[in-house]
Amino acid sequence: MLILIPPSEGKAKVKSADLTFDKTKFKFEREVNQVVRLLSLLNDEDLRSIYGTSQEKSEIFHRQNQDIFKSHCAKAIERYTGVVYEYIDWRTLDKSAKNYMENHVRIFSGLFGMLTPNTLIPNYKLKMNVLSLQYHWSPIITKELESEDVIFDLLPQVHRKAYKPSKNVIKIDFSVINKGKKTAAGHFGKAVKGKFIRFLAENNIQNINDFKKFTYDGFKWDKDHFVKEIK
Repeated sequence: MLILIPPSEGKAKVKSADLTFDKTKFKFEREVNQVVRLLSLLNDEDLRSIYGTSQEKSEIFHRQNQDIFKSHCAKAIERYTGVVYEYIDWRTLDKSAKNYMENHVRIFSGLFGMLTPNTLIPNYKLKMNVLSLQYHWSPIITKELESEDVIFDLLPQVHRKAYKPSKNVIKIDFSVINKGKKTAAGHFGKAVKGKFIRFLAENNIQNINDFKKFTYDGFKWDKDHFVKEIK
């Protein structure tokens, strides 16, 4: 069983491991090299559209990405600092819950493909939906997942394009119902998602039937996805 989750835009500038990325023997090193080489072909005028910020910051991010193999690392779960990760609150999980996450959680990444929480990665900035990276990673990640008996997919749509799901994939979304209209939970859904991942880890959840035990701020499992009704 695996649980697929997204990375975050926010990243800590920590260097908790005394290793540069080229010394980590990363499983998808060849594929990461291909992405870095693709980045090296970009012109300066392309950078703002790739990184979505000013030219000055884009050039900084671009150099950072190209230098990743000589950059120092931190665990992925400590690198990412977005809302989902804030509500997972890795530091306060006990050893059993952390082991559960390492065994069952996989983090999708535009630059690194797929990570475990303890995978060592340098700081970087690169979204999955630029340079068609989801299609670069799709055959690799699909192959990695093909032997899993069940997969819980908590990914946003753009990351779901980075693999081809089989019949054993259960997509888990978070929605709100307001005046009879159902919409995606959006930014607030990230907090619920983080709490849900923490719940899975703390309770060693192995079966979808146990999802109904999770509730948070009005969100409840309805046998299809998590829903909150706003009255």
